[in-house]
Amino acid sequence: MLTQTFRRIALSLILAATASGLHVLPAAQADPWAKAMADFEQQDAKPPKPGGIVFVGSSSIRLWDLARSFPDLPAVNRGFGGSQIVDSVKHVDLLVIKHKPRTVVFYAGDNDLAEGKTPEQVRDDFKTFVGKVHAALPETRVAFIAIKPSIQRWALIGQVRRANAFIREYCDADDRLGFVDVDGPMLGWDGKPRKDLLVEDGLHLSPKGYVLWTALVRPFVE
Repeated sequence: MLTQTFRRIALSLILAATASGLHVLPAAQADPWAKAMADFEQQDAKPPKPGGIVFVGSSSIRLWDLARSFPDLPAVNRGFGGSQIVDSVKHVDLLVIKHKPRTVVFYAGDNDLAEGKTPEQVRDDFKTFVGKVHAALPETRVAFIAIKPSIQRWALIGQVRRANAFIREYCDADDRLGFVDVDGPMLGWDGKPRKDLLVEDGLHLSPKGYVLWTALVRPFVE
């Protein structure tokens, strides 16, 4: 009887909120990355050693086998697939600051443009990310991997290159920032993305693609 009363009260509150124009979200939808962040917290149960390298961003980071690519470096993977730059901004304390890294390697912006954000918004979101990192860790270096050209999102290549140009300009103004250009190296003689660097979906990197990225990123993390 008591349970039914509670249910009626909860239903009444939801109906009242809906009637007043409030949008009620289930708790599970409040933060779509809650599980990913909980997993990272569990991995960090043992305090991470400061001075390492943190790779942060979307699926291109999440799918990167860092132990294989950088076996000689203290690299930590904090990629979560489908994310945008603002998601890394929101969780920057857990993803980056907690580790006190000497270098952060960042890749995102791909999903942002696909969801309709402008190149200017992508740049500004990255500037916000860097600002939060440097507010806590002023000496930490941040390397931005350029938004990659891909077959699946080739229609967005104009916006991709504008966003990359904005971010390169921003990085060039600060010695603590680096810009890793992957656009040219990922193109074939026809000026289109090389199929051998991507998996079948035409979006994510193949093992050969990661070999290329590793070669391009290594100078920034050494």
